Amino acid sequence: MPDVKSIEDAVKSLPPQDLAEFRRWFAEFDTAAWDRQIEQDLAAGKLDGLLAEAQADYQAGPEREL
Repeated sequence: MPDVKSIEDAVKSLPPQDLAEFRRWFAEFDTAAWDRQIEQDLAAGKLDGLLAEAQADYQAGPEREL
């Protein structure tokens, strides 16, 4: 398995078109990983406090000036 340094070197050596394709792929990959993490945290109840706070703010009435 390649180490991070060899991956960095490979990315640095990509021609512009391939780098653009890699960046597109990685953005999608990273977004999917983030979505999975949020879903896992939500299922585990790790966001319950934040959700309750947001619900309470919403029920408190009109928005307030920031």
